[in-house]
Amino acid sequence: MQPLSLYGLIIPQIIFMNNCSRSRLALMTFVLVILFTACSNRTENSIIKSKVALEKHEITSLGHPITVWKKSPQNPIGAILFVHGRTWSGLPDFDLQVEGEELSLMDGMVEQGFSTYAIDLRGYGDTPRDSSEWNTPMKAAQDILSVTSWIAQEERSKVHLFGWSMGSTLSLLATQLDPKDLLSLTLFGFWKDMDLEIPKDTAGYPLQKIVNTAKAAASDFIVPGSISDKAVETYVKMSLESDPIKVDWQNQSEYNALDPSLIEVPVLIMQGEFDPIGPTEIQAKLFTRLKTANKSWSVIAGGDHAAHLENSRDLFIEVLTNFITRFN
Repeated sequence: MQPLSLYGLIIPQIIFMNNCSRSRLALMTFVLVILFTACSNRTENSIIKSKVALEKHEITSLGHPITVWKKSPQNPIGAILFVHGRTWSGLPDFDLQVEGEELSLMDGMVEQGFSTYAIDLRGYGDTPRDSSEWNTPMKAAQDILSVTSWIAQEERSKVHLFGWSMGSTLSLLATQLDPKDLLSLTLFGFWKDMDLEIPKDTAGYPLQKIVNTAKAAASDFIVPGSISDKAVETYVKMSLESDPIKVDWQNQSEYNALDPSLIEVPVLIMQGEFDPIGPTEIQAKLFTRLKTANKSWSVIAGGDHAAHLENSRDLFIEVLTNFITRFN
């Protein structure tokens, strides 16, 4: 009698002869149906369990509603807040869903055991502009702190803060202002030269409300072959749907207040090897001036300004996880 393998189970092959009784045939058929059903249900359940629900939350910061997205495992070992960059909001940057590919950084960190959160700053994604219609670095930093405070209460633990591109300078500013709810700070694609001052705004500078473009949405993918055409197309579509109009910023001279010598929480600097926005000389100035002794600087080989969405994603997640887990 030869065995048959089905869904990982070994089932005896049964050959019914002409003289088998109807009762025996019915019994064996019933057994097989039960086995098929159990295996099918087990497979479906495993698929369901692997899908993490996306939750939308709204908190209030300085009297303004802020949208926060969440994905979490059943028994998280920690929590991390992702802060997006200048042009695109939380979900395109950190929860990119492409059929047949795994590109979501939120999903990747959930697999590592972390509750993951992504903020939509004012004017981005599902967070409206405020009455002034302008965002500023200081206002955004305060909103980040409002969210980390809320997460700390939700999770009953302090939070790992992660900022990408413009989000890295905002996260550094927020940490500098009030680190009480933070376990660590990760800065990816940091762009601010610590020796250069940003000039103050000229009086009467008007709102721009520039329409975002597909070309701009694809511009961070620099290294040829580092991401599929399908993934780029999905990112462009998702980004333009979430953020059709660029957010207007003023008072960017507030970044001049950044002072790494005030940062005492553990810091991880992540740099894409081919990132023109965050070159080595800028990372070196930042790294050497950080006060904390718990600091690391990791270059993601083959990565660019969007290394967390590309072929380097697995390495990116490994580096990030290894660092922040030390401080849970």
